[in-house]
Amino acid sequence: MERVAEVDKKRVRVKMTYEEFLAWADEDTYAEWVDGDIVMVSPASTRHQDIVRFLGTVMSTYAEIRDLGRVILPPFQMKLPNSGREPDIIFVAKEHLARLRETYLDGPADLVVEIVSPESGARDRGEKFYEYETAGIPEYWLIDPTREIAEFYVLEDSHYRPIFVGSAGRYESRVLEGFWLDVEWLWQDPLPAVADVLLEVAGETYIRYLVDRIAAKGRLSELKNLLERKT
Repeated sequence: MERVAEVDKKRVRVKMTYEEFLAWADEDTYAEWVDGDIVMVSPASTRHQDIVRFLGTVMSTYAEIRDLGRVILPPFQMKLPNSGREPDIIFVAKEHLARLRETYLDGPADLVVEIVSPESGARDRGEKFYEYETAGIPEYWLIDPTREIAEFYVLEDSHYRPIFVGSAGRYESRVLEGFWLDVEWLWQDPLPAVADVLLEVAGETYIRYLVDRIAAKGRLSELKNLLERKT
């Protein structure tokens, strides 16, 4: 099947199945699949990527140390009934890991995060909002660094309900058990150190995780010597 197509308002006017789209796209292709069309998206800004890496690393490490599931960053597709989206961050709970395929998630994630840009705002708050709601994704975060506003939605009676909207304050996830976020961290420049945030959010659990890893590497004596020198 020939892949040359007319581009009109960033939507490629050629119909293809989701399987054909996966075969056509690669890791450098900025595109999503919607009802058989290819929707081209703009490359992300440095600030956008910094927030994705920061928040994704914090969430991923937290999920790992609590054995809650997996956090996945792009490029990675999420296949819904009528679309193939590439969210900025997805969390798949432990009980749903069977949905993972080699290059995409076959079904809804348990939590989705989109970092809003001027180019993506209408899509994140419009098409994607209703797609994620209809697909039954339990929790949806919208992080807007330009306006410094974060929006957190949870699914109740098949509809998203805003739980927290604002520039400051603490949000506690309903899906990623025990995880909380100080929204003001997201607006700092530079962003906070990941280790400092994990010490705040996970506390003793994070410290025990680090000690266990050091012990597994047989380097507890080095840690003990280091701590003695510090004191």
